[in-house]
Amino acid sequence: MSADTIAVNQQMSHFDDHAELWLFGYGSLIYKADFAYLERRPASIRGWTRRFWQGSHDHRGTPEAPGRVVTLVEQPDAVCVGMAYLISLDTLQHLDVREKNGYLRFVTEMQLDDGRQVEALVYIATPDNEAYLGPADEREIARHIAASAGPSGPNRDYLLHLTDTLRELGARDTHVFEIERHLLEIATEEAAARTRKHAAV
Repeated sequence: MSADTIAVNQQMSHFDDHAELWLFGYGSLIYKADFAYLERRPASIRGWTRRFWQGSHDHRGTPEAPGRVVTLVEQPDAVCVGMAYLISLDTLQHLDVREKNGYLRFVTEMQLDDGRQVEALVYIATPDNEAYLGPADEREIARHIAASAGPSGPNRDYLLHLTDTLRELGARDTHVFEIERHLLEIATEEAAARTRKHAAV
């Protein structure tokens, strides 16, 4: 499947008769809402877990050197905590462009922080898209992130904004926080190496 999913997503008609709908964000959508919304509140979905397995050609990397960003993979009994936005239907045009690098629209059941169960739209990058990078060791992912950057800035900023926001939400995500731990270790090691180099000059 092409990494550009705009045309495919715009064929989805599930929400065409809705004036407004709920959107579930679990990556940069948690902390970066560059679109209008009617309501924003913490939420969660079941049966999915966050993984840094998707390549980013257009935001946190380039086609030649993609960064790594999160997608969702199915996992029974998992709970993924994120942010819900109530949006108008025309906002999907902007979101389809923002999420065009391999992400497809899916429909899911979502629980809002006030206990309401609602139907929501979520963008997920599946393994058959061209930008998919797949599983890797958390330290390897951290090294990849440390070395990547794109039009939206350093890949590390994406990870650190995500971990900061997950902590604010009280969410536990072992995979994401383990990558953060390795990233910070790598940064410390690189700083120490620079200090030794300068001292030797």
